[in-house]
Amino acid sequence: MSQVRRDRGDRARRSGRQAEVWAALWLMAKGYRILGFRLRTPQAEIDLLATRSGALVVVEVKRRQDLNTALEAVSPDQRERLRRAGASLAQGRPAFRNATVRLDLVALAPGRLPRHCVDAWQGG
Repeated sequence: MSQVRRDRGDRARRSGRQAEVWAALWLMAKGYRILGFRLRTPQAEIDLLATRSGALVVVEVKRRQDLNTALEAVSPDQRERLRRAGASLAQGRPAFRNATVRLDLVALAPGRLPRHCVDAWQGG
């Protein structure tokens, strides 16, 4: 692998981590409790896992130029894997066995406040 490619990957990882921290801070300011970062499950990697009002929230974080691009960046297959991962985590935690599992998106764009989309894909 070339050094240029390695450097590009390193920058992308740092940018992704920074976006996840900003998203977590934004959600905490809105009253969410963050349960975990970058949780690896057999189904998918969850960027953020949070809870609020009895719901277990799987949060996908995307840094893009605009909200529509961020929404489109998560494929239907990836959404389904994230939903399965959230359901699996809920079943493994007694406090969340009967909780609603929701898939949210936090989109970050240069020069703009984060945009939190609750139930971003509305079950679809």
